[in-house]
Order: sequence, then structure tokens, then C-alpha cells
Amino acid sequence: MISYLMRLGINVAFISWVVGSLVFLLIHLVPGDPVAVMLGDWASPADEEALREQLGLNLPLTQQYLNYWLGLVQGNLGQSLFFNQPVSSLIGERFPYTLQLALSSLAIALLISFPLGLWAALKAGRWQDHMAMTVSLVGVSIPNFWLGPMLILAFSIGLAWFPVSGAEQPWAWVLPSVTLGTALAAILARMLRASLLEIFHEDYIRTAQAKGLSAWGVYGNHALRNALLPVVTILGLQLGTLLGGAVITEVVFDWPGLGQLLVESIQRRDYPVVQACILIISVAYITVNGLTEIVYAALDPRIRLAK
Repeated sequence: MISYLMRLGINVAFISWVVGSLVFLLIHLVPGDPVAVMLGDWASPADEEALREQLGLNLPLTQQYLNYWLGLVQGNLGQSLFFNQPVSSLIGERFPYTLQLALSSLAIALLISFPLGLWAALKAGRWQDHMAMTVSLVGVSIPNFWLGPMLILAFSIGLAWFPVSGAEQPWAWVLPSVTLGTALAAILARMLRASLLEIFHEDYIRTAQAKGLSAWGVYGNHALRNALLPVVTILGLQLGTLLGGAVITEVVFDWPGLGQLLVESIQRRDYPVVQACILIISVAYITVNGLTEIVYAALDPRIRLAK
């Protein structure tokens, strides 16, 4: 396990360096000047040059790159060009909202997908199975940028049950969580059904049934645990995506998370914030996938023995 954690740490460091370097180069190649965005169209060339020198944007690109990584090694994510405050404080303010949205979306997805997938597998080939898979297909097919506004029209404007946007009110998380959780639930339900149907034909399932175990003992204890292995993989990938900030959903609902901060910073050409957001997203994604492998080993003893 120690060697595995060391490999995970090396992978996180290497991929973070690659992602950070690519983002640094690409964002500096994109047309647009942050100084012009900050000062407006009527600023004099002298004011622009003074601000560019103050922010260090007049330095050669290689020097800016070295300064960026030297700061990261020291735990310094840089200073926001637009907000004029440490990037770490901005990330600290926004990340809890993204984490809340990701966990609530995951909870909704699990509450929908597990009963739906198990029900479809137990009723395979019948009308219940066809209905469950049709519902999941619709869930996969509906894009977030359409479902979000429809939920706002129905439940915020029409019924006035939930706030339209923001995160200040107590139930503001419901609609964005449902928007994200619906697609994830559909994917998990289909994956769980397929995995369960494969497990149902295994010899140990027939042996458990021959011993007279209850339906829960056969399907809940034996089948479901082994069927979770491919589901855990999908779950880890999707959770990494959610933690990275579901950009479209956060923008639609004006949710103050990392996704919205990233979009705003790209528009303002706020280089340090964009680099930090994408770096945090990549590290979260890699870490969640590493933790997924640990859960995999806990579910399947063969994997523990192979390590």
C-alpha cells in the first residue's frame, strides 16, 4: 500500500506539472490583454505599461513560467490580476461550494440509480426493465444546459419552490444537484443493470440459491457487491468531474463554485486564477481516481493480493 501511495503521489505531481505547463502556455497564447481588460479602452499607453510592469507581465515568458512554478513549490498560487488578492483565498472561498454541489449530486445519483438498476436487473426482459432503461436513456440524453433552465422555469418561476440562482438560500442546492445528478444516475443505473445481469449467471449465485439463502442474501450480499466493481470505476471518474466543477451547471444557476470562477477568469484574462483552477481540477481528478483504486481493492480481495 505504501508503494502504491508513492506511485499515486508521483503521478499527481507529474500530471500536475504537465497540465500546469500546458495551461500556462495556452492561456498566454490566447489573444487578449488582461491589462486592457482591467483599465478599459480609455487608458493611456503609459498607464498600461505601468500596470503591466507592476503585475510582471512585461517579463519574458520563460521568466514568468519559472516564477509561476517557483511560487507553486512554495505553496503560493499567485495573485489575482483582477481581484488583487491571493488566488488561494479565492479558491478557498469557491471550492466548498463546488464540493457541496458534487456531493449532493452524487447522493441524488446514488439514490436514483441503485434502486433503478437493481429493479431493472431483477425484472430483465419485462416491461419494468424496458421502462427503467428508457428512463435512464432519457436521463443520459438530456444535456445540462437544457435541463437546468427547464427546472428553473418549472420549479423556480412556475411553482416558486426553489430559488432561481445563487447559493444564499437554504434550498438553492437542490436544482443544480438534480441537474447534475440526473445524468450520472442514468449512467450508473445502466452500468449496474449490465453488471448484475452478468453476475446472476455465475456459479456461486446458483450455489447460494441452492443453499436456500433469502433473496437479499443472494442478490444484496453476493451479487451486488461483485457487481459494484465496474460501477465504482464510473463513479470515481464522474466524481472527479463533479469535483472539478461542472462549469455549465454552475453558470446556469449562478452557483459560486470553481466552474463559474474559471469562466469569469478566462473572460478577464486573469492568468493566475485560470491556472490555479485548472490545476486544482486536475489534482482532484487524479486523486479521486487513485482513491477509486483503493476502494476497488477493498471490494475485490484479488486486487489486494496482486498489489
